Amino acid sequence: MSVPKFTTLGCRLNAYESEAMREMAEAAGLKDAVIVNTCAVTAEAVRKSQKEIRRLARETPGAKVIVTGCAAQTEPERFANMDEVTLVLGNTEKMAPESWAAIAIGETEPVMVDDIMSVKETAGHLIDGFGRHRAYVQVQNGCDHRCTFCIIPYGRGNSRSVPAGVVVDQIKRLRDRGFNEVVLTGVDLTSWGADLPGQPRLGDLVRRILKLVPDLPRLRISSIDSIEADPALMEAVATEKRLMPHLHLSLQAGDDMILKRMKRRHLRDDAIAFCEEARRLRPELTFGADIIAGFPTETEAMFENSLKLVTDCNLTWLHVFPYSPRKGTPAAKMPQVAGPAIRDRAARLRAAGEAAVRSHLDAQIGRAAMVLTEGPRMGRTEQFAEVAFETDQPEGALIPVTITGHDGAKLTA
Repeated sequence: MSVPKFTTLGCRLNAYESEAMREMAEAAGLKDAVIVNTCAVTAEAVRKSQKEIRRLARETPGAKVIVTGCAAQTEPERFANMDEVTLVLGNTEKMAPESWAAIAIGETEPVMVDDIMSVKETAGHLIDGFGRHRAYVQVQNGCDHRCTFCIIPYGRGNSRSVPAGVVVDQIKRLRDRGFNEVVLTGVDLTSWGADLPGQPRLGDLVRRILKLVPDLPRLRISSIDSIEADPALMEAVATEKRLMPHLHLSLQAGDDMILKRMKRRHLRDDAIAFCEEARRLRPELTFGADIIAGFPTETEAMFENSLKLVTDCNLTWLHVFPYSPRKGTPAAKMPQVAGPAIRDRAARLRAAGEAAVRSHLDAQIGRAAMVLTEGPRMGRTEQFAEVAFETDQPEGALIPVTITGHDGAKLTA
């Protein structure tokens, strides 16, 4: 091999940063290296990262193995102690061109991981985004909250925002390159702006983008904390048809006691009220949500409250996480739920999610939709439902269609 090979685990933000690293590594002339951008969101994610490292080392003998990402930031010694690993690179260091220049000439320590909490700026200005058909733009990094189950702030640092002018300039360039849809992404997206002069809110950024990039057909926002949704964002949901009618919510649970023990900032009724108000403003809105199954101390009755949230909030796209303890988090010291119960609850949540998807797809049959194509025979609606085409379509285009049916997971047109 010559050019560096990248493997990415975890979130869209990791994928975004892998593209930035690829550009920097290639510009530095790095050769014969494999880079694993790890995830730390669960203990299983860390194990998958280690498994991937071993696989790549076997398949690319003689190549440098560079490990970075959130798991490398939070547990650098774990990876440094692996025989396969050449270098451990922190989340700040991975976004610095000088790091890749030093790696290319072999002038580095085996572990390059500094204190992520000391970082005051995010590196979102490094690239214009990534994606073949829709572009993802990082506007925020880090998190100031300390949910009791979450290790991510220790991997990403405190919240920091990309200035609005930089974001708008990026999106203008992306539109000039032909992208029809842009997705705003971050670790805690609704905290955007708190560290900027005047403390603007996410809704201000959304409205500014839509005003200053008038020819952008579709703007989408990734996961938000519903309790932090500001009035300007809700106004945009109601009035801006170019803002896609799909919100992914960081709910995590549907029981008030569990939410308090998670140190979340909302209660069950807050989540329901938000969904009702958002749907009143935009009736076609669909919701995705993150929900954890088997959080410590969760009883069957508490779990039932989370399960009922799927119906009470009319959720469609579920991301279900079986709880796993993360060393260094308060929840790891709480009384744990038995593994079989966690797996059973996760399966029941997933079944409820699958039923919700089928119900949503049923409701789309016979309707007109505007689909962004992601391949010759595949695309997504404004509400993010997958669509399969019967004939080839141009990629990256917006295509008006009539929905003819579905297979339980995706629509047909």
